[in-house]
Amino acid sequence: MTLTKALLYMRIIPLLPWLGVLLSFCEYTQAEDPQYQSTPEVVIPLKIPDTSRGMKPSGWLSYSLRFGGKRHIVHMKAKKYLLSRHLPVFTYTDQGALLEDQPFVPKDCYYHGYVEGDPESLVSLSSCSGGFQGLLQINDFAYEIKPMTFSTKFEHLVYKMDSEKTQISGMNSDFMQEETVSQLESQKINNSTQKQSAYSSWWVHMYIMELAVVVDHSLYVHIKKNISKFNEDLYAMVNIVDSIYDGMGLKLSLFGLEFWTERNYIQVNDVHRSLRYFCVWKNRNFGLRLQHDTVHLFINQTVRGMSGLGYRNGMCQPLQSCAIITTTNKTLNKIAIAIAHHLGHNLGMTHDDAFCKCGHPKCIMHVSNPPVTAFSNCSYSYFWSYSLQFAQCLFYKTHPKDIFSKKRCGDGIVEEDEECDCGSLQSCSTDACCLTNCTLAYGSICAFGLCCKDCQLLPPGIMCRKEVNECDLPEWCDGRSPFCPKDVYVEDGIPCNESAYCYEKKCNNRNDQCKQIFGKDAISASPSCYNSMNTRGDRFGNCGILKSTYIKCNVSDSQCGRIQCKNVTQMPLLRDHSTVIHTHFNNVICWGIDYHLGMTIPDLGEVKDGTECGPEHICMNRKCVHLSRLDSNCTPKFCNMRGICNNKHHCHCNSVWDPPNCLIRGNGGSIDSGPPPKREKIKKKYLLIASLFWLLLLLCCLLCLCMRRKKKEVPAQPDKQPQMVPPPPAKPQKKVPPPPAKAQKKIPPPPAKPPQKAPTQPAKPPQQAPTQPAKPQQKPSAQFSKSQQQLSAQSSKSQQKLSAQSSKSQQKLSAQSSKSQQKLSAQPSKSQQTLKSQSSVTVGPSGKQRPSVTKNVPK
Repeated sequence: MTLTKALLYMRIIPLLPWLGVLLSFCEYTQAEDPQYQSTPEVVIPLKIPDTSRGMKPSGWLSYSLRFGGKRHIVHMKAKKYLLSRHLPVFTYTDQGALLEDQPFVPKDCYYHGYVEGDPESLVSLSSCSGGFQGLLQINDFAYEIKPMTFSTKFEHLVYKMDSEKTQISGMNSDFMQEETVSQLESQKINNSTQKQSAYSSWWVHMYIMELAVVVDHSLYVHIKKNISKFNEDLYAMVNIVDSIYDGMGLKLSLFGLEFWTERNYIQVNDVHRSLRYFCVWKNRNFGLRLQHDTVHLFINQTVRGMSGLGYRNGMCQPLQSCAIITTTNKTLNKIAIAIAHHLGHNLGMTHDDAFCKCGHPKCIMHVSNPPVTAFSNCSYSYFWSYSLQFAQCLFYKTHPKDIFSKKRCGDGIVEEDEECDCGSLQSCSTDACCLTNCTLAYGSICAFGLCCKDCQLLPPGIMCRKEVNECDLPEWCDGRSPFCPKDVYVEDGIPCNESAYCYEKKCNNRNDQCKQIFGKDAISASPSCYNSMNTRGDRFGNCGILKSTYIKCNVSDSQCGRIQCKNVTQMPLLRDHSTVIHTHFNNVICWGIDYHLGMTIPDLGEVKDGTECGPEHICMNRKCVHLSRLDSNCTPKFCNMRGICNNKHHCHCNSVWDPPNCLIRGNGGSIDSGPPPKREKIKKKYLLIASLFWLLLLLCCLLCLCMRRKKKEVPAQPDKQPQMVPPPPAKPQKKVPPPPAKAQKKIPPPPAKPPQKAPTQPAKPPQQAPTQPAKPQQKPSAQFSKSQQQLSAQSSKSQQKLSAQSSKSQQKLSAQSSKSQQKLSAQPSKSQQTLKSQSSVTVGPSGKQRPSVTKNVPK
């Protein structure tokens, strides 16, 4: 046993150094992350198919995670416009010169969503680094998830964020007392509103809050000057803050960063004084370089036990829209919650008290800044009352695409003093018209535009913009500019679509508007619905809003209030929690939708301007007015009934008349639409097409004639063979004469008698004998030519048939001669005619008839 133990100890001794290294690594890990109080759970997210069976819009992802003894299904979707596409990052050189860079900004890797089965849950994750990192709020607990380093199985660590252990000490500072006093004073004013308000009773709408971040020199040194790593962490924090404020209707967007790489530009020692100095520096320096709503300074030192400091009601105030955030010993999620907390101060929120509820023990604006993601009813009240009066910069109805652009060469947008802008170096390498310095390449006249192709201007007459509907007009290039002429359309008040009128390029119709909201079967309701609903003056029936008050419609203007529909078979999917209402009037159900204060989306339920409200009447600004109210000095008579007026009150002539008054024949168009193509070119095209058509038709006729001629030539070939080969027709002539010669030898007596009775008659037959074969030889010649093919093919058989027929014909001749002798004796005068008509036709070997001459031999 002693030997065995000794061997065991000898094997363990070499492993002791590795065990020491492992322990030191664990100590280092704990020293690096002292903010985690709970033991992490190892989780492997598993992607699962969509469990909503097609009810969820596209773009959503679902993952299964098991932690806390339960299985959680997380549904999330990628965010858009979280970060500016050309995010500017400012740094300084050792000489103090300002530098600007635009680092790579990942996209489509920041997600927001919810946990299945918990409607109050919040999910804010990023996957830019390969795994999921972010925040999960499930029921009353917040969890932080991060990928496990060097894991090959997609393992993640999930930490439970304990709100009790993360309370910050030292909350009884002078600043907190001052803020509590200001909160109590504000509470006296709005106490009843705060007590009665609830999370579900507030209408929230989406606005944009532009955030910029400045990193002081101490934090820059603490992160080991790794700007890329800090940017990645900051993007994840901004994603969490954006998800928190999404429930309040605010969208957070990161607009820029600045690193104090060489020194601090303000003194960061006393928190109150530092905040005031920072706001002044921001207003004089940073604000001139980048537009923003608020700027936060990140520092790496404690601020008297607080998570930061920020001005209350400072949003949209240039000298107060700032805050200071401390990052000492905090995770990314806690820093994100601190940012959300101090943004709340900027938006007019104070610390929560006993009257404030959010469904959790503590809310975001609690004095301890707990790790929760919900705002209280008090926070909503403060935000709503302050934002309507002072935070107007957040309510600009500007699309994120429009505000995420800073004028500079290389952003792909042509701005002032730029001939072109091809964007990044990679896109410029494939652009033959534009250089990287935003100037045109050599030999290029243009680089963009609807009338620019292959760096050259398109010739005049090329259509660059087609009409989109019957109230629109086309435009053509003029050959002098790369841009298409400004869009022109039909003048307001021109009839369209039978019972409607054109107005601002649209042909508005009540039935179409009902179909757009309630489906294809819906149509406009009866006038009684409009009269009954729009004269009420509430959010379901009105003629507009004036100073937070709904305006009642006059009876004459009731059809210009809110749209009323019938035959509704499906409920619409509307944004901004709009309400659908249906009301009974005279056994008819009228359907409509509301529009209330604070909504930022277009009002789908208002009757559109230009909609018909009576004979020659349209709706304008919720009033039913006559068409004569439209400002126009152009009429069809002014265009000589040969064109139509456009929105600039100029004639747009038909295709055979020239502007401006359509008096002279030409090519059509107007003085605003560019020159249309000349009609001569059009005629040449039509002539070319017509000539090609007739040429093809002529070729077809010639081809048909040739085919017909070939068909006729095929049966005519036997006519040529008798001419080239005369022997075949000569043989029957040589063989046929001998039989009559024998017949003359066998019966010599009959020829001797006729001279005694009629000495003149024997002289006539010799004269007629040569004439009789001459006539039939002309007719048989054609018959022989037709039957020659068969004679040549059956020459052997024909000879046999001829010999047989010759004997038969000999007998017939003898019989006929006896009969003719008798007839001649009785009627000598008629016998002569009978002999002429008795030229018999013998049947040839092929079944065809051929002539043969029979001689009347007198007995």
